[in-house]
Amino acid sequence: MWWQYLLVFAGSFLFDVVPIPFPPAFTIMIFLQVTYGLNTWLVIIIGVTGSIIGRYILTLYIPLLAGRIFKKAKNEDVQFLGEKMKEKGWKSQVAILAYTLLPLPTTPLFLASGMAKINARYIIPTFFVGKFTSDALTVHLGKYVSENAKGIMAGGFSWKSIISLILGLLFISSILFVEWRSLIQKNKFVLNFRIWNRAKKKTTHVG
Repeated sequence: MWWQYLLVFAGSFLFDVVPIPFPPAFTIMIFLQVTYGLNTWLVIIIGVTGSIIGRYILTLYIPLLAGRIFKKAKNEDVQFLGEKMKEKGWKSQVAILAYTLLPLPTTPLFLASGMAKINARYIIPTFFVGKFTSDALTVHLGKYVSENAKGIMAGGFSWKSIISLILGLLFISSILFVEWRSLIQKNKFVLNFRIWNRAKKKTTHVG
């Protein structure tokens, strides 16, 4: 039976180590828990551990990846956003906690923190509290409302998951294409779609 819990860890890790907004890791946790009749609390503990390790590794390699595919100006812009987040202190922690309690992909949060080179220790503790709380509630609810694996898969990829995926993509787009220095310092909303290396800069000013 140990290998089934290993699947929980591996699935949660893989869902949260990639830099694109996959469905929340609790979908694979619920699927495996119902399919194999696993202990719910062990699934939650092992799954959340896998998610945290995946997110931590994401923050480690994203700066290297971002340095290769995005222009220096875009990386500096996101780093500026990260510095502003840290200046907010406890307010940022509350915002992070609130975000992780929602059924939304946390990829944008870790993508931004990784590109901004924010120390993972600033994000992980709050992420753990929110992640453990939300996943515990979701997995327990999934155990009672789902009768079989097929139902879990249908619920895991329902319209709610599709909406959360779309919102995740929108959040990532805002991180990448909004010029945050202009917005924060000059109160000017500027979209820059020429953020990739070897591309000419082209901006669109709004307002």
